[in-house]
Amino acid sequence: PTMKLSVSWRASAAAVVAAATLLTSGSIAGAAPDVEAAAAPDIPVANVKAHLTQLQSIAKANGGNRAHGRPGYKASLDYVKAKLDAAGYTTAIQQFTSGGRTGYNLIADWPGGDTNQVVMAGSHLDSVSSGPGINDNGSGSSAVLETALAVSRAGYQPTKHLRFAWWGAEELGLVGSRYYVNNLSSANRAKISGYLNFDMIGSPNPGYFVYDDDPAIEKTFKDYYAGLGVATEIETEGDGRSDHAPFKSAGVPVGGLFTGASRTKTAAQAAKWGGTSGQSFDRCYHSSCDTTSNINDTALDRNSDAVAYAVWELSE
Repeated sequence: PTMKLSVSWRASAAAVVAAATLLTSGSIAGAAPDVEAAAAPDIPVANVKAHLTQLQSIAKANGGNRAHGRPGYKASLDYVKAKLDAAGYTTAIQQFTSGGRTGYNLIADWPGGDTNQVVMAGSHLDSVSSGPGINDNGSGSSAVLETALAVSRAGYQPTKHLRFAWWGAEELGLVGSRYYVNNLSSANRAKISGYLNFDMIGSPNPGYFVYDDDPAIEKTFKDYYAGLGVATEIETEGDGRSDHAPFKSAGVPVGGLFTGASRTKTAAQAAKWGGTSGQSFDRCYHSSCDTTSNINDTALDRNSDAVAYAVWELSE
């Protein structure tokens, strides 16, 4: 509610400024974008959860997982691609090989915007072989997908170019994202003004962690959470262990969100965020119980909205 009041107040203030500008100069050039800049949509958590249900069904129909080189992974990728194609994205599947099996990245570009300034948001779509991988990483994949679909619903036309990505074989050592970055020309790498990574954002005993990387991206996420009155901490558990690492190594500004994996929530963290101290953030990490029941709806909702907030803020 605080965020929505803030948004409407900014819009009203911008309208007053626009009217005053019109009176004094006969022009409102530059006023309208300020109104639009505040308009990141609320992402419906029910939509995000519907994608998680689909990913779990895909895993169930394909041996219980969505791992690299297994049919459940390709079926997951086909599900995401079909949604994006229907929403007007230009999609491309990038193939690579790891462990003797074919892997796939899915890249989706939203038409328009300055292609010399690309804002990317991504997540890994593969699970481990021991389970369906709903928090790790159906949660990030579904939030990024729903944000991409929200861009389409809004008819959003940002100044910068938007690109979304779903990576294969992250669980085998960031194989898909590393392949993507390594196969970009230096000129195309330089065009990426920021890469946002979302890996495990619905942990059942959640913390609210922000990557300590690019200062502008970090501030964007911290500002969003400050607006909710939710404290954040710097992410250390998975640092360098997810798909932002190849981008960071290549000199691309990176940032992201995380709700915790196998580490234990402290008493201080439980006092700050709720949940259970002395227990892992995700007791089902890399296990067969990482199902749709292994998701905290509040964390998933907040972080999905944060994905959209950052995409809008950084691309306007």
